[in-house]
Amino acid sequence: MPIQRRLQVVDAAIDEVFMDQAFKVAFATSDVKSVNQHFGSAECFALFAVGAREAKLLEVCQFGALAKDGDEGKLTAKFDALRDCLAVYSAAVGPSAIAQLKTLGVHPMKVEAGVDIGCLIEGLQRDMAEGGVGWLRQAMQQRAKPEDRFALMEAEGWVE
Repeated sequence: MPIQRRLQVVDAAIDEVFMDQAFKVAFATSDVKSVNQHFGSAECFALFAVGAREAKLLEVCQFGALAKDGDEGKLTAKFDALRDCLAVYSAAVGPSAIAQLKTLGVHPMKVEAGVDIGCLIEGLQRDMAEGGVGWLRQAMQQRAKPEDRFALMEAEGWVE
């Protein structure tokens, strides 16, 4: 099913510098407050730019009510909407969708249904401040400018 409605936030405070340092993260939600949807049947994704100190809502993509029927054809529009996201948080996600998300470079994150999006963003920011863990550390290293790469290596304790 194609996107039925897309709300893009126009905010003068979202500048290029912020976007260059932030990661785009999506949340499967019906209320834009909590992660409460299964990836495949999610009615909506809220996309945020998450930086080390702030996060901003970028857009909300609505798909309408979708059944959990195993029809993967309905996922195409969702993959298109998430194409430049670092991660997508949902209450559940199937193995086929996981494989396709990873092919796109989007890290699928399964969380308990009802978790507050603000809390997830705060946790992500805390992880960013601490140098990241696993997939986040890898994304931060890939984004680092060449001169920053050596500082990251030194911080990790590289020795000859």
